[in-house]
Amino acid sequence: MTQPSEFKHISVLLDECIEALAIKPDGIYIDATFGRGGHSAHILKALGENGRLIAFDRDPQAIKAAERFADDKRFSIIHSPFGDMAEEIEALGLTGKIDGVLMDLGVSSPQLDDAERGFSFLRDGPLDMRMDTSRGQSAADWLASAEEQDITQVIKEFGEEKFGKRIAHAIVNTRQETPITRTAQLAKIIDEAVPVKDKFKHPATRAFQGIRIYINAELEQLRVGLKAATQVLAKEGRLAVISFHSLEDRLVKRFIKDQSKGKVVPHNLPITQAEIDADRVLKALGKAIKPSEQEIANNVRSRSSVLRVAEKL
Repeated sequence: MTQPSEFKHISVLLDECIEALAIKPDGIYIDATFGRGGHSAHILKALGENGRLIAFDRDPQAIKAAERFADDKRFSIIHSPFGDMAEEIEALGLTGKIDGVLMDLGVSSPQLDDAERGFSFLRDGPLDMRMDTSRGQSAADWLASAEEQDITQVIKEFGEEKFGKRIAHAIVNTRQETPITRTAQLAKIIDEAVPVKDKFKHPATRAFQGIRIYINAELEQLRVGLKAATQVLAKEGRLAVISFHSLEDRLVKRFIKDQSKGKVVPHNLPITQAEIDADRVLKALGKAIKPSEQEIANNVRSRSSVLRVAEKL
């Protein structure tokens, strides 16, 4: 089996993220999605000797990759999804003291490139798709027993795939004859079930995305993680979130917008602007940031990325 170190990961929107976090040399920062540590390395470079970086990741391979920073006393990593951020930071006594939180959502390149992880329809491997391989149900296990209606809903809702019903029907028909345990096998079932092909996308793209998001409860994690970020941030602390598909980006955009609103009060109610603003938690900073043409040319996987930045009030 190929060792994880052989799979390269190029961090997306790297300079833009560092700029967005407005790093203070003595600040305390969170890299909520350590991955292979590309963003973390740059944050550490910007920090002074009294700064601190706390990373999170649920992937055991990411925890192993973090050993490269073992000698840096400013760095620590927690083997947990970022949805646990509020509890973990509270346990460290740092709630309300964090100067910046960075989230780089979705699957990292090493996870996609390692066929054994089961994320990619382009490489044959066991149909796993778990970001944390030490717990939870694999995609193969779920597809073996899930109701056709549930598979349809996951592929349609999380994969935004209009042929979800056809794909789910094909999966259920196939599993009655033979277990679905490999990525190439699932990709072929989907390919045959989809009647109209997109010339720019593999037919399995959306369905694989939908199943992966469901298996890892990614959107629920994101909702909880965003709320946690607002709890742990200090006043004027920054939140920077990179998303890679419209479901994530819409959720992030709506969250920032909702947290930027004051109290909703009936017209003519005698209330001061300060009272209305008391409920505002964040303010959005600038517009959504997208990668440059140069970055896309260097790293094609960055093309769908969007960075949104907000500041704690």
